[in-house]
Amino acid sequence: MTRALVTGATGLVGSYLAERLVLDGWHVRALVRDAAAASWLSASGVELATGEITNAASLRAAAAGCDTIFHCAALISAGDAWAVFRRLNVDGTRAVVDAAADAGARLVHLSSVAVYDDTARYRASPTSEDTPLTPLDAGSYYARSKREAEDIVMDAHRSGRLWATAVRPTVIYGRRDRQFVPRAARVMRTGIFPLFGGGRTTMSLVHASAVADGAVRAARTDAAGGRAYNLTNDFPVTVRQMVRYAAQGLGSRVRGMRVPLPLARASFSTLALAMRAIGRPGLAEQLPGALNAFTRDNPFTSERARRELGWAPTVTPDAGIPDAFAWWKAHRS
Repeated sequence: MTRALVTGATGLVGSYLAERLVLDGWHVRALVRDAAAASWLSASGVELATGEITNAASLRAAAAGCDTIFHCAALISAGDAWAVFRRLNVDGTRAVVDAAADAGARLVHLSSVAVYDDTARYRASPTSEDTPLTPLDAGSYYARSKREAEDIVMDAHRSGRLWATAVRPTVIYGRRDRQFVPRAARVMRTGIFPLFGGGRTTMSLVHASAVADGAVRAARTDAAGGRAYNLTNDFPVTVRQMVRYAAQGLGSRVRGMRVPLPLARASFSTLALAMRAIGRPGLAEQLPGALNAFTRDNPFTSERARRELGWAPTVTPDAGIPDAFAWWKAHRS
């Protein structure tokens, strides 16, 4: 039986991945900080190993005997503390690489499209894995940490320490989402959601099940070693459609409010200035990307994953988005 260790298994992608692996017949072990809080995972057939990626001994113990490690644990938001991002996302990934090498396990790293500089990703041609990775702004802490973490993984593969690959999802949604769905739902509970430029933008959204599928396929594809894969285009959905589907899941009426693009840009610029004025430059750096997500069409392509991994997502937005928002409504407490 194939044995896997999943870090970050209580998170969005990690939990979908653990469930998928169990269904596929893998023996799945999850590295968790609190076994009691993760008891719902063990109920689905996942073995729990208590520890942290920053604790080398617990990580090595959890990795022992595993054929594959899926590294999904990462810090997404920590305000303006670069040291915290570095410790968990960079140093933590380095520790996972060491544990995988010691165990002789393959490593699938959950990276992010954040490795592409936000100001450079909107190009004449779609952003692919061949798009040059230009320098990141010093204040883009999350993006910097994901770039450095992926570099550590790929360097380890190139040096022959282990077999490794990386998948780069865009904004992920699904049940147990703690980022996109909760933030959007809280706005929608007011009964109004802004539609910048009329809401015709094709969003950069991908369902967590599609990301889990891509990670599993990458682990099983020998030729994926040393390569990265964008998982960014499962099914197209506009902002207006997203609002309609989300309202279905929330069981409430949400009115889309048209906001002219010039007004949206001016408002976000003012907000960025305010964030910097109160000493939150990290948050200010995130605002242009947030605005682009709702005003610029999805700039990425996932053709490499479709061609080399046979990646073929199945959860369409008209089913996945209502389900994700309904789950949030039922579990938001």
